[in-house]
Amino acid sequence: MAIPLPIIASSLKGHSSFTFPSEKPAPPPLLTQNNNRFQERLKKLELATRRTLPVVLTRVLSERNESTAQQEEEKKKLSQYWREIHGENNWSGYLDPMDPLLRSELIRYGDMVQACYDSFNYDPYSQYCGSCNYSPRTLFESLGLTFLGYEVSRYLYATADIKLPNFFKNPISSKVWSRSANWIGYVCVSNDETSAKLGRRDIAIAWRGTVTRLEWVADLLDYLKPVTSAKIPCPDPTVTVESGFLDVYTNKDKDCRFCKYSAREQVLTEMRSLMLKYPNEELSITVTGHSLGAALAVLSAYDIVESGLNKTEDGRTVPVTVFSFAGPRVGNVRFKNRVEGLGVKVLRVVNVNDDVPKVPGMILNENDPTFLQKLTDKLPWSYSHVGVELALNNKHSPYLKETNDPLDFHNLEAYLHLLDGYQGKDKKFKLSDDRDIALVNKSSDFLNNELVVPPSWWQAAYKGMVKKDGRWVEPERPTMEDHPSEMAHHMKQLGLDSDS
Repeated sequence: MAIPLPIIASSLKGHSSFTFPSEKPAPPPLLTQNNNRFQERLKKLELATRRTLPVVLTRVLSERNESTAQQEEEKKKLSQYWREIHGENNWSGYLDPMDPLLRSELIRYGDMVQACYDSFNYDPYSQYCGSCNYSPRTLFESLGLTFLGYEVSRYLYATADIKLPNFFKNPISSKVWSRSANWIGYVCVSNDETSAKLGRRDIAIAWRGTVTRLEWVADLLDYLKPVTSAKIPCPDPTVTVESGFLDVYTNKDKDCRFCKYSAREQVLTEMRSLMLKYPNEELSITVTGHSLGAALAVLSAYDIVESGLNKTEDGRTVPVTVFSFAGPRVGNVRFKNRVEGLGVKVLRVVNVNDDVPKVPGMILNENDPTFLQKLTDKLPWSYSHVGVELALNNKHSPYLKETNDPLDFHNLEAYLHLLDGYQGKDKKFKLSDDRDIALVNKSSDFLNNELVVPPSWWQAAYKGMVKKDGRWVEPERPTMEDHPSEMAHHMKQLGLDSDS
C-alpha cells in the first residue's frame, strides 16, 4: 500500500536532512532567522512542495552505535549462515526467538520494496505519472539507500490493460510517457563489497504493490486458472493461480515500448543475462514484494525455477527465496505443493490484523480440514498460502495507536516497524534501534498521538527537538519553579504580575 506522502522529516546527527512531499505549501518558519544557510534550505523546501513531480522520501536512519568490531562480526556471521537466513531449513529455530540477522535481512529487503513506493510518481497531472522519478543508475542514491550495496540492472513495467484497475495510476495530462504502462519494480545485484559481506552475489527482484486504495481486493477476479494458460512450462495442468495476478504478470501491449514485453518476459530475460554474467560465483536469487507485489514475488520466483533459470551452465542450482510482506493467497494447494516441491523458499510476513493476507479464498483455504481440501482442491475458489508464516501484531507495539483503519494495518512501513521490535512469540516488543519510528507515519497516521514527530526539518531545528527513547520530543523548558527569580524579573520587565 502506498498513498501520497505527508510531510515528516527528521534531522539526525551524522545524517542528512530530508524533505517529504505535501499537498499544502510549507508553513512559515516559527521565528525570524537571519542565518543565510537556513534561509537557503527553507527556500529549497518551499520550491520542492510546488514541483510537478513530487519530492519523495529518501531515507531516515537512526544513529547506530555499533563498533567496527561488531560490524565485522556481523559480516562474518551473515556470510557464514546466509543459507539458513534464506530458508534452507525453512527458518527452523530462527523465528522464535527472532534471529537478529534474519530480522536485519527482512528489513533490508523491505526497504527495497519501500523504494518502489518512495520513488513512484503519483501525480496525475504529471506527464510522467505512473513512472519512476529516478533513473535506474541513480535510484538508490536519490533515495539515500546506497548503504544497501546494490546496483539496479533493470526496471520492470506492467501493462495497465488488465482487470485490476486500482493497481495502476492513470495520468490526466494529454502528453504522457505511456498510456499503457506502469512502473512496477526492478531487478538489482549486490556489488562486490556487499557480496563479500553476504557471502555470495545476490540477485534481488523487488515488486511494488497497489499505489491507490485497497479497492483492488474487491477487483480480484477471484477465480483460478492454470499457469500453463500463460505458457509457464508446468507439467501439471491442475496447478492454478488467481487470474488477476497472472494477468499483471503476463499481459503486454505490443504498441507500447515499455510493456511491449510482459513483466514475466522482462524478468526472465534479465535473469538469463545475469546468470551468464556471473558464471563462476556463488549466487542467490531473492524476490520480495508487498501486497499485490508479494503475490507477484511468489509467482515470479516459482516461474524462474519452473523455467530452469536458476541453473548455472556448470549445473549448479542457485537457491531462490521469497520474502513477502502482507501478501494475499496466490494459487491452489497444487500450486503450493509445486512451489515447495521445486525448492522455492517462501517466508510470509503478515500482520494478523491485516485483511489482505486473508484473501482470496476466505472460505476454502489451507485452514480447512485435510479431507475438505482434497475434495475442493480442483474448485476455482479454493486457495492455499505458500511457505512459512511470520505473524506480527500491531497491538503489541506501544508506539502504535488503536485504529480501525485497514490502510494502517497494511502499511509496509508499519510492517517494518513491527519487525524491528519483534523478539518472538509472547516476548516483549523491543525496538532494535536500527529504524526510526517516524518512518511509520510517512504515509499514514499510525503513531500514538503523544509521540511527537516533527512535521518538517525546520520545526525540529527551531524547537530543538531531540530523540529520546525512540520518540521525538521537545527539550525541557525553564519554568517558574526552575528559575523563580529570573522568571520573575522578566515578567516584571513585561509589566506582568508573577501570578498572571
